[in-house]
Amino acid sequence: MTQDIEMEQRPTPSNSIATNSPSALQHLKDIASLVETGAYTREVRRIARAIRSTIQLRKNLTTSVLSAFLNFVLVPGSEVYSRLLSYLPKEDENDMEVDSATSSVQAPAKHSLPEIEIYCYLLVLIFLIDQKKYSEAKACSSASISRLKNLNRRTVDVLASRLYFYYSLSYELTGDLAELRGSLLALHRIATLRHDELGQETLLNLLLRNYLHYNLYDQAEKLRSKAPRFEAHSNQQFCRYLFYLGKIRTIQLEYTDAKESLLQASRKAPASALGFRVQCNKWAIIVRLLLGEIPERTVFMQKGMEKALRPYFELTNAVRIGDLELFKTVAEKFSITFSSDRTNNLIVRLRHNVIRTGVRNISISYSKISLADVAKKLRLDSPNPVADAESIVSKAIRDGAIDATLDHANGWIVSKETRDIYSTNEPQIAFNSRIAFCLNMHNEAVRALRFPPNSHKEKESAEKRRERHQQEQELAKHIAEEDDDEF
Repeated sequence: MTQDIEMEQRPTPSNSIATNSPSALQHLKDIASLVETGAYTREVRRIARAIRSTIQLRKNLTTSVLSAFLNFVLVPGSEVYSRLLSYLPKEDENDMEVDSATSSVQAPAKHSLPEIEIYCYLLVLIFLIDQKKYSEAKACSSASISRLKNLNRRTVDVLASRLYFYYSLSYELTGDLAELRGSLLALHRIATLRHDELGQETLLNLLLRNYLHYNLYDQAEKLRSKAPRFEAHSNQQFCRYLFYLGKIRTIQLEYTDAKESLLQASRKAPASALGFRVQCNKWAIIVRLLLGEIPERTVFMQKGMEKALRPYFELTNAVRIGDLELFKTVAEKFSITFSSDRTNNLIVRLRHNVIRTGVRNISISYSKISLADVAKKLRLDSPNPVADAESIVSKAIRDGAIDATLDHANGWIVSKETRDIYSTNEPQIAFNSRIAFCLNMHNEAVRALRFPPNSHKEKESAEKRRERHQQEQELAKHIAEEDDDEF
C-alpha cells in the first residue's frame, strides 16, 4: 500500500484494547448492537461510531473470534454465513480463546438487518487484508459489492463507503487495479442516482487514484470536471481529493493551483496521517521549486518527516545554488526514491530552473563575462556549450530573469548596473499600502464594537446562553472526533 492512500490509521498499543478489558468478541457484540440501534433509529452517527470502534479493535481480531461473532449475529447455515466463513483461514489452536462464558450465558441474537450483514462483510474484509490474504480479500470484496448493489438505505451508505475503499485496496494489492475501473464507474453512477453523496466522494477519489496509478491524467481530469460537486461530507475524502487534484494540476503545468491544493491537503490532514502528509509535502516542494520559490528550512524539519524529506532537501539546495552538476548528482543518488514517489518527470523539468538560477547568480556577480566562461560555470555537457549558453542567456533576458544585454559579436554578456531601489518611490508605495491595510482593519474593528451583532434582538438569559454554549462545544467535539478517527 502506498503512503498517499495510507490514511487508515492502524491502532497503536496505547489505543488498542487492553488485556484486562472485555474480550474482543464482547466488543464486537457491543458494536453489532450499536449498528442495530443505528439502523432502527436511522442514526447514521451510531453506525459511523461503530466503524471507528472496529478500526481500533482490528489488531485483536482472530479467526476464532470472527467465527464466533458470525455465529452470534447470523443464522448458521444461511448463504451469507457460509460464504463469509469460507473466506476465513483455518483456526489455529492458539486462536481458540473466545469468550466461552459469555457465549454460554447469552443466547445468540440472530439478525436479518442488511446493516448487520454488510458490517460482517466489512469486518471479514478488514481481517483478511490485515492477514495479507489478498486473494480471499478480493473474492470477499467482490461478493460484498454484489450484495451492496441491491441495497438502497441511508444507514448503509456509511458502511458502503468503507467497503468501496477496501474493495479498491484489495484489487490494488493483488495488482489488478485496471480490472476494477468499469465496476467503480458503475458504482459511482448508482451512488449518484441514489443521492449517496458520501459514496460519490469515496468512489470519485478511488477512480482518480485508479487513473493516476496508470498515468491517465487526461481521463482523470475529464472525470473530475464532469463529476457532480457538493459540500464535502468527509474530511478524509476531501483531503484525498485535494491531493489528487494537486497532482493533476502539476502535470498540467498549472503550478499555482497545484501548490494551493497540495498545501491545503497537508494542512487539513490530521497529525496521525503521517504518510499522507509526507506525500503532500514532497509534491508541494517540487511544485514550489518549479514556481521558482525556495521552501523554508522548517518545511524539511517537521516532526517525523526529516528522513523522508532528506532527498528533497538536497534537491532544493542544488536548485537554490544553481549548480547543475550537484543537481545531477542528487538526482542520480536518490533516483530510486524519486521513482517510487513518481516525481522523476517533475525533477527533469527542474533542470531549466537550475540553469536559470545559475545564470542569475552569474549576472549578479559579473558586470561582463564571456559566453565560454558562462558555459564553463554552468557546467553544460552539450557538444556546443557556447551556443547553448548563448541561447540560455538570451531566453533569460527575454523572460526578464536577468537584467543584461547580449553582445553576440564579441561573445559576452554585459549586466546592467543594479539600481538602488531606495532611490525610487517603490518603498514608499509599499509602506503606504501596509499602513492603509492596518487602518482599514482598525476601522472595521471599531465599527464591529459599535454595532454588536443581534443587539436589536431580545437578550437571552444566562441559563439559555450557558446551555447553548454547552451544546455547541459538544457538537464541535463530536465532529472533531469523527474527522480524526476516520483517518
